Amino acid sequence: MALPTIKQLRYFVALAEHEHFGKAAADCYVSQSAFSTAIKELELTLGARLVDRTNRQVTITAIGREIAVRARDCIGGLEQLVEIAQGQRKPLEAELRLGVIPTIAPFLLPSLMPRLRRAYPKLRLLLVEEQTERLHTKLLDGQIDLMLLALPYELRSTEVLPLFEDRFLLAYRDKTKLVDPENYRLSQVAPETVLLLEDGHCLRDHALDACRLRSAKKVSRFAATSLLTLVEMVDADLGITFLPEMAVGTGLLKHTRIKTYPLSPRSHRTIGLAWRKGSARAAEFQLFGEYLASHR
Repeated sequence: MALPTIKQLRYFVALAEHEHFGKAAADCYVSQSAFSTAIKELELTLGARLVDRTNRQVTITAIGREIAVRARDCIGGLEQLVEIAQGQRKPLEAELRLGVIPTIAPFLLPSLMPRLRRAYPKLRLLLVEEQTERLHTKLLDGQIDLMLLALPYELRSTEVLPLFEDRFLLAYRDKTKLVDPENYRLSQVAPETVLLLEDGHCLRDHALDACRLRSAKKVSRFAATSLLTLVEMVDADLGITFLPEMAVGTGLLKHTRIKTYPLSPRSHRTIGLAWRKGSARAAEFQLFGEYLASHR
């Protein structure tokens, strides 16, 4: 009896997630033609139609959705098999696939990576940068081993290790008339003055919560797609914002007229590490997290 390959199963899980051949192929780092061929081969192997294809959309069939669930279980089982085998090695000497959100990766990793390589020269660290929701899906599907994220964030079927707090700072253009930083009161800020990232970025939600932004009227209708864009908007004096301290400590604000001012210690996000619940490598992941917390 012919059996599907792990590659075919991974590809189909990605297709079930995206319901788009181009996006799913990109997520799997293969060409769309190679991806489509693998899906057709999977359908031939199983003797079932998994996908209804039209010019404009992809629809997963009823049997296809059931197969996707089973495929995730198969991939998870194989991942556990590998974890058990790797658990016999010394900690942090095997491959480790780490997902990191975009508002952490460029600010924490550049200084951390050289030290990590010196401390654990046999560790093969593979990095994936995505937003939290997509990283969580990849984690549960076995595409990554760990995810480095900002908390709070609701995660299912995972264990979470809080690492450290990252304070928010008030950011404004020098000599702006939009805010008096030394006498800052959110209640005194004019409507639509606060600039934030667009929906989908957890940093937006964390800033809203940590900085006590209860009134939506204070938030601008215009949102930034990235921290770099957000900084450019503030530098143009289009509004004020709240930046995480780890970002401010890098060159993000270099060559700008932006100043920062500390907020209450309660205004912070928590950086944490998460992995699949019940992982055989939990002790190793704990060690990795402790290293990150002490060498950031």
